[in-house]
Amino acid sequence: MKKENQTNIATGLTEAEVKQRVENGQVNQTVDNQFKTNGQIIKENVCTYFNLIFLVLAILLLVVGAYRDLTFLPVIILNTIIGIIQEISAKHTLSKLSVMNATEVTVLRDSKKVKIPIEKLVVDDLVILKTGDQIPADAQVVKGNIRVNEALLTGESDEISKDPGSKLMSGSFVVSGEAYAQLEKVGKDSYISKLTMKAKSMGGVEQSEMVRSINGIIKWVGIIIIPLGIALFSLSFFKNHASFAHSIVSMEAAVLGMIPEGLYLLTTVALALSAVRLARKQVMLHDMKSVETLARVNVLCVDKTGTITEPKMAVAKTINSRAFNGQNLDLLIGDFAKNMPANNVTMKAIHAYFKTGSGQKADSVLPFTSVNKFSGVIFGQTTMLIGAPEMILRKQFDQYKDEFEEYAEEGYRVLIVANYPGVLTEDNSKLSKDVSVLGYILLSNPIRKEAKPTFEYFGKQGINIKVISGDNPVTVSRVAGQAGIVGADKYIDAQEIHDGKYEEAVKKYNVFGRVKPEQKKKFVTALQNLGNTVAMTGDGVNDILAMKKADCSVAMASGNSAAVQASQVVLLDSNFARMPDVVNEGRRVVNNIQRSASLYLVKNIFSFLMAIFSLIMVVNYPLQPAQISLISAFTIGLPSFLLALESNHNRIRGKFLLNVLTRSIPGGVTDMLAVSILVVASYYVQLNTHDVGTTATLLLIAVGMMVMYHISAPLNKFRLGVMSLSLVCIIASIIFLPRLFAMTMISGKAIFILIILFCAATTVFRWLSKILDGICEVLVIFDQKGKDMTFSDLKEAYIRGKDMVR
Repeated sequence: MKKENQTNIATGLTEAEVKQRVENGQVNQTVDNQFKTNGQIIKENVCTYFNLIFLVLAILLLVVGAYRDLTFLPVIILNTIIGIIQEISAKHTLSKLSVMNATEVTVLRDSKKVKIPIEKLVVDDLVILKTGDQIPADAQVVKGNIRVNEALLTGESDEISKDPGSKLMSGSFVVSGEAYAQLEKVGKDSYISKLTMKAKSMGGVEQSEMVRSINGIIKWVGIIIIPLGIALFSLSFFKNHASFAHSIVSMEAAVLGMIPEGLYLLTTVALALSAVRLARKQVMLHDMKSVETLARVNVLCVDKTGTITEPKMAVAKTINSRAFNGQNLDLLIGDFAKNMPANNVTMKAIHAYFKTGSGQKADSVLPFTSVNKFSGVIFGQTTMLIGAPEMILRKQFDQYKDEFEEYAEEGYRVLIVANYPGVLTEDNSKLSKDVSVLGYILLSNPIRKEAKPTFEYFGKQGINIKVISGDNPVTVSRVAGQAGIVGADKYIDAQEIHDGKYEEAVKKYNVFGRVKPEQKKKFVTALQNLGNTVAMTGDGVNDILAMKKADCSVAMASGNSAAVQASQVVLLDSNFARMPDVVNEGRRVVNNIQRSASLYLVKNIFSFLMAIFSLIMVVNYPLQPAQISLISAFTIGLPSFLLALESNHNRIRGKFLLNVLTRSIPGGVTDMLAVSILVVASYYVQLNTHDVGTTATLLLIAVGMMVMYHISAPLNKFRLGVMSLSLVCIIASIIFLPRLFAMTMISGKAIFILIILFCAATTVFRWLSKILDGICEVLVIFDQKGKDMTFSDLKEAYIRGKDMVR
């Protein structure tokens, strides 16, 4: 079928035609742009729910003339500015990286084949598609033949043959062959863009556990503070008959204490800086959540070729079959190579080694597919095949296996060379007759020099490696063993695994050979069903389905463009040794934000409980906003920022929110008990409001330092330095800026009560911390074992947690 207005297949579009289409907006601009504009970043950082709350609080303080209590405002403004600068800076760095590594496609323009980024393609462009390419826009084949996998779009894994006149959907990828295709629908009109827009209308991007937990905290705080604030103001003004100004100030202190104002900013900035740090190490993130996910991964699935071994392949030698007594085998393979295009790694190796033949001209060729695992060249009524021995030999396998199995055990990849009595075509490629075996080609992949230390690192970190490859399982096992993968001797042929048995197989084996593309996805699913967090690495078309299913996907930039685009993490220099950097960066972010969140929530828990106590006991909230600002600045803000800079590569254990709560509850409860006792005692020993406020502030600072010590244990020079700096800043603020932070000289009675409550708070905090540490360890073990956890496990975990130094 000839396409209307078909572009000249000899010349492609002219420069003038391209310019006209660009002016008409018929350009393949991506719909799902991962980068926000500077205006969007500024708007999202300024126009937040909590910034609106802070604005209202600031206006109320100005109305009542409580200017001193506006000390929280500079911190909020500074936080917002820092967030904007960091996000714009990160965007700038990553956008430059994306431009440098943009996916390119070969296009015919002005009679020349040129490579251009897919975003610069226009309607009616003629693109040249070959094996491994992802189709950049909806198109129609005008010349040649290709086989296409549309699984990412339709869910069907069958390979579909596309001839001139056939339609191509953007987002699908080429499995074999080469063709010219004319683009029909680009940009927002293409099929993949419509699917993307439909997915966006159904819901936002999936969030990581950490971001989801923080958003949950912020959401509930946002719901609680308004009714609590109104209730506290009403109590003070109407019930206790305090002045309007005092009621506003008292209410605002409670509300400010409940807002984790810097936590979300800290998380956003930490993730952005992680992306920039990884970019400098030649690692590009398509998805921010992948940093945290990789930090939590406990199973890493890898392919042999391109991950354990170099992506290049070389022919080592050929071996004649005992049954072959004909002419020179190398000449026959040379004829095969002369007639078969070098459109994959294996054929490139064969072309490089077998440069001469007898000159036979083929009648037709049968391209390689990942389903058949062989390719063929037709000479007369015979099809010469080269491919995987078990796929070509079938029932004859046992008859010939002793001829080549020893080479597979030595680590070679073995290809069989055989003649099939009949003509095979792409539509009818099923082997139904016995073959005549000519011999074997031995291929080798050099093991990456960085592979062994990298896998040793993962072994020490308790990350289980599963090798999933299309090659012979014996070969893969030997190579995996040479690369230092633990349990490499536990291997199986994937063709022996039946549906329903995948979970059992992944428990028992670490190396899987002869794996078909659709099986890789089943392996990932089985591992996830067993409660694992799974990462999948790959560089080929046959890895894409599994990569999309995995919790996190990692691609080598040297692989095909479809795999690179489908992944969340791209190793730009295709260096697998970068993986520990990615894992460590994720651990640094999660561990440090987890620690910082614990600091923030101590204040939030205290303020919430103190507000409830005030309402129940019908007393005014004892602190002022300026005092809350002092506590927030030097027991939370400064230390959390500095601690987030520390290298912290400890393994992630347990759920983010539970870890944070078990660390923050002891401090929050201790704070509330100490201050509430102080408030009650003040009525009996007749302390004035200034004594109560200053004494409560000093108590909260003391408990804050205890919390900081607890979450930083065991101390090192850096953590001790952070604590010392915080303490110095607090002392300096009290000595030199007492009026700014509403700190006054307290009476002898207040000093006595402060000492008694501090001693009691130390005991209570230590007691609560041990209990919650024990509970935290129980929850971690339950997260790992689930229903298999016994009472003995629970008891051991609780005792271990109580005695653990965190």
